[in-house]
Amino acid sequence: MEAAGIAIFTVLGVIIASFLNVCIDRIPEGQSIVTPPSHCPSCQRRLTARDLIPVISYIWLRGRCRYCRSSIPRRVLIVEMATGALFAYLYLQYGLSAELAIITPYCCLFIVLMVIDLEKGLILNRIVYPAMVAALLVSVFLPDIAFVPGIKNAPIGGGIGFGLGLLVAILSRGGMGFGDVKMAALMGFVIGYPRIFFTLILGAIIGGIIAAVLLATRKKKRKEGIPFGPALAAATIVTLLWGGEILTWYLGLF
Repeated sequence: MEAAGIAIFTVLGVIIASFLNVCIDRIPEGQSIVTPPSHCPSCQRRLTARDLIPVISYIWLRGRCRYCRSSIPRRVLIVEMATGALFAYLYLQYGLSAELAIITPYCCLFIVLMVIDLEKGLILNRIVYPAMVAALLVSVFLPDIAFVPGIKNAPIGGGIGFGLGLLVAILSRGGMGFGDVKMAALMGFVIGYPRIFFTLILGAIIGGIIAAVLLATRKKKRKEGIPFGPALAAATIVTLLWGGEILTWYLGLF
């Protein structure tokens, strides 16, 4: 029975990831995520059902449009496979529960934010602000879920995230943008106080590693900007998945 659940949630994950890819493509362009139907951005040909089977269609078509042979971003496949694996893991951790119903949308949210910032260098208000409101409502109505911070710690976490993010943005003189500040505030609303502290630290570590790799491989030059949002989003997902264990380990150091 558990194997069947894992299989179902893996498939569900890749299907939802297909929608996440639509969000990643369209929201930065100010386009509707509902209409028009899925189509090739190069030849504008409407895609059929066989072109839209998550993972399978990409592999079968070798990452190219069936009609004009233009390349499909490899990100499409990566997001689908990663989200499928993530959903399977979350099902194993939480089963069919309220926790699963909350953590899966949160992870999807930060996947979308991560990829948009990575590709476009944008952290969009139209995503961040509604997500803040939703996170606050979750903390009000579902405070008993393990990783939900509750009505007191959610706004405190949001305030700390915003304050620390703003301080870093000021001190770095443009090294961290205001979009990252808003991301830090959203993180605080989602994960609350005190987890916001080590999540920001973890984000800085991940960001430093990414920057070092990009500089070492000469994919970025020292004066080129490197998006920090993906590191913050990744750190938030890690905290959502293993925040309790991280906090217990961290407090055990003192």
